[in-house]
Amino acid sequence: MSFSEHCNKIFCQAIRDYHLTDNVDVPMNNPYERGTIDYSLYMKCWIDTVQWHLEDIIRDPHINPDEALSLKRRIDRSNQDRTDLVEDIDSYFRQQYCDVRPLDDARLNTESPAWAVDRLSILALKIYHMTEQTEREDASKEHKEKCAAKLAVLNEQQVDLGTAIDQLLEDIETGRKYMKVYRQMKMYNDPSTNPVLYNKK
Repeated sequence: MSFSEHCNKIFCQAIRDYHLTDNVDVPMNNPYERGTIDYSLYMKCWIDTVQWHLEDIIRDPHINPDEALSLKRRIDRSNQDRTDLVEDIDSYFRQQYCDVRPLDDARLNTESPAWAVDRLSILALKIYHMTEQTEREDASKEHKEKCAAKLAVLNEQQVDLGTAIDQLLEDIETGRKYMKVYRQMKMYNDPSTNPVLYNKK
């Protein structure tokens, strides 16, 4: 099983586990050992899944404004958790390939492996929910057909992205590419760099 296939297996498990209750407030019950890459992958997709549903809830046109503000701040925290976890996954890859000496003509990739894995997790969510739309009993035939066409594209994207991730890891392992990790310096979360926050002191 390739690494991307392994990721997809864990992502599907996390998504299925969440939908046993379909409740954004249910705590995560990660079945993998803390500190392992599998634990991180499961947690990554769990965070994405909860945030997917928070994004649905906040778009209710009749939502109470106070509840919407609370949800917005919760989504902001979730985004930060997601970013931190992606960086942790990249640290895993750096450790995996720390002894690889890049070739003289090695090239840098446009994104790190973990940010590609981040997109793979989101794709798994899109596929799950688009599949739901194709099976809705209350939806029109036209709606289901449109969603089935979109689902076919998403499935193709998943295969292509998985292939690209596996090729990237192979290139890093053989020294044809090298990885650099830039921390996501989100200024709006930092009270020392967000002017709205530091001007209130």
